[in-house]
Amino acid sequence: MQLSLGPVLFYWTREGYADFYRDAADWPVEIVHLGETVCSRRRDMKLDDWLGIGRELEQSGKQVVLSSQTLIESEADLRGLRKLCANGEFLVEANDQSALQLLTDAGLPFVAGPALNLYNPAAIGVLARTGMQRWCAPVEMPRDDLANLLDECAREGLDQPCEVFAYGHLPLAWSARCFTARRHQYPKDRCQFVCQHYPEGLALRSQEAEGVFTLNGIQTMSGACQDLRREVPDMQSMGVGVARLSPRAANMAEVVEAFDQARRGELPPADPLALVEAEICDGYWHGRSGMANTHTVSG
Repeated sequence: MQLSLGPVLFYWTREGYADFYRDAADWPVEIVHLGETVCSRRRDMKLDDWLGIGRELEQSGKQVVLSSQTLIESEADLRGLRKLCANGEFLVEANDQSALQLLTDAGLPFVAGPALNLYNPAAIGVLARTGMQRWCAPVEMPRDDLANLLDECAREGLDQPCEVFAYGHLPLAWSARCFTARRHQYPKDRCQFVCQHYPEGLALRSQEAEGVFTLNGIQTMSGACQDLRREVPDMQSMGVGVARLSPRAANMAEVVEAFDQARRGELPPADPLALVEAEICDGYWHGRSGMANTHTVSG
């Protein structure tokens, strides 16, 4: 099994991105996704900046993938998407149908992102015939459904690797509204880039102070982090090819190391209390409500 770093979903500074990927060059991950997938107003990093980081990571032996924006809202967004798809250097992850069309029309190979919602072998087969190299399962797909899907794909000769979103706040929805700007009473088009004040998103809690969601600009994410490190051996036996780790601003090196240990069969015994304190969710994977934590200890 390979490990991949997903695209940074939050809004960091240029220095933050540079420092993160400088460190990531030495981490035991094989694939690194780059690019802004959430909001086109996050303009600190241009395509040339991502390409520069990609070249450095490639020299460190990483496979680099440029991830496209998930919600396309304007002609300006489309112009940026066309440039991304025509970058001429790196594989592109398509996160919406417009990226998919541009890439397939150009006859370019691509990765299918989790927002494309691939649930059956018929859809996977269509994309495989048009150049798909790898596909990421929808974040809410239960383990048993994915196992059945992988078995069906194997029977039909579809051998493109499957990637699972194994760690991080789950991206759940995108909106034309910016919830972080609204929290500060700013209109979206004059948001003052307040997302940058929340390098791991803005926690949204219930009246009972329970973490429900994480607000990340126009994106709504899970309140807790999905953590499937203890499911890695099962994923390997199912035939999952890649575990995706979504970047966080702190302690990401430790997360990568834990998953690297897991794929080598060296994960230490479970510590349920530590998992609870880390605000972990894994409900979707186990066919339960998404915010459930199957490691919770009662009584």
